[in-house]
Amino acid sequence: MADTTTTARPIGSKAEMVAHLESGNKPDPAVWRIGTEHEKFGFHTRDHSPVPYEGPFGIRELLNGLAQKYGYERVMEGENVIALKKDGASISLEPGGQFELSGAPLEHLHQTCSEVGVHLAQLRDVAGNLGIAFLGLGASPKWAIEDTPVMPKGRYKIMRDYMPKVGRLGRQMMFRSCTVQTNLDFASEADMRKKMRVSLALQPIATALFANSPFMDGRPNGFLSYRAHIWTDTDPDRTGMLPFVFEEGFGFEQYVDYALDVPMYFVYRNGRYIDCAGMSFRDFLAGKLPALPGELPSMKDFEDHLTTIFPEVRLKTYIEQRGADAGPWSRLCALPAFWAGILYCDAALEAAWSLVKHWTAEDREALRRSVPVLGLKAPVRGMTARDVAQQALAIARQGLKSRNRLNASGDDETHFLSELDDIAATGITPAERLLERWRTEWKGDMAKVFEACAY
Repeated sequence: MADTTTTARPIGSKAEMVAHLESGNKPDPAVWRIGTEHEKFGFHTRDHSPVPYEGPFGIRELLNGLAQKYGYERVMEGENVIALKKDGASISLEPGGQFELSGAPLEHLHQTCSEVGVHLAQLRDVAGNLGIAFLGLGASPKWAIEDTPVMPKGRYKIMRDYMPKVGRLGRQMMFRSCTVQTNLDFASEADMRKKMRVSLALQPIATALFANSPFMDGRPNGFLSYRAHIWTDTDPDRTGMLPFVFEEGFGFEQYVDYALDVPMYFVYRNGRYIDCAGMSFRDFLAGKLPALPGELPSMKDFEDHLTTIFPEVRLKTYIEQRGADAGPWSRLCALPAFWAGILYCDAALEAAWSLVKHWTAEDREALRRSVPVLGLKAPVRGMTARDVAQQALAIARQGLKSRNRLNASGDDETHFLSELDDIAATGITPAERLLERWRTEWKGDMAKVFEACAY
């Protein structure tokens, strides 16, 4: 639990923010953990409509039902329950009602997959009685933004109003996208640096392997990962591939400098969000924030600000991998397997760095922009994303073997990569498989997408 005395007092210098990130250092790999987050779209089974917050068959009832039956602690904003907490994990709401599990920091992938399985079983139990099911796709395949409900969270109103000022697709990101992410530890500043560089370079490869958002508005949208495309035109100040991470001397201080230059969204005070959209955190540090003149930020304010930065890989006191579309249960376990295999074994990390260290910033950006359309066929330095994916998966598999974390049956963690191995071997992304079925056996019937992709 955070020291509220420390997080509430005013920040005295930039060095304190650097020290905050540095506090994530975990020199002993034995204490490294794996956290997995995934989002999914709720829908009414009777007509495939989105689930509003209010009403007898809405998200409020679902949250209260989970809390009552399974002992979750409710998190309130005003009179509304907006999240649940239990045993280090939380369930929260994204802007359009996307249901998110933020898993607990766990020791190995067998625990991760068990956690996901328990969560989905509880959700089916309670949601089924409300006529609600959930969809494992990276973008909502049918509903327009106007049809998508808005969750009663103050920060989302601020974001919704600000987004059209800085990009064309920010509201699409908020209301029509779902992702799966994994959070991993680092040993030191040098270890963080190497992991950030490898993660950023390989993030488009993960995007290609998990590409699963080919539909919008009831038809194909022209992309394999529309979710990834959304991020290319959301807000250039807070998204992207962070080329400065590859510059000599990059470390915690340089990330703080970057974060301070990202425009703010809000400050949270006395249970409400104060709109600071577009204002400068540097002005806040100087007591010159127009929304709170004379007031200085606390470390909690800085932590909140870090959550409003959305690069492909995000640094907090751990590293967040943010490049994958949501998908079925099996791929929710595959993403942490891919990244833990690469980042949690020194030899694997070095092998991965050797694979990407000669790529330029232009190479990385070109790959990021081509993958949403071309998937594993995207080119990079005389290879394809598929070629790189196969090499990266072999590295991850060896890394997981080296970890040697076994389940009760004596199996290690490598089997969680099997579905990704198949995708890379065929070169066919999940999105392409969905599109083929939509054109042939489903005959363009969007209802079949809901049936096939529901949890």
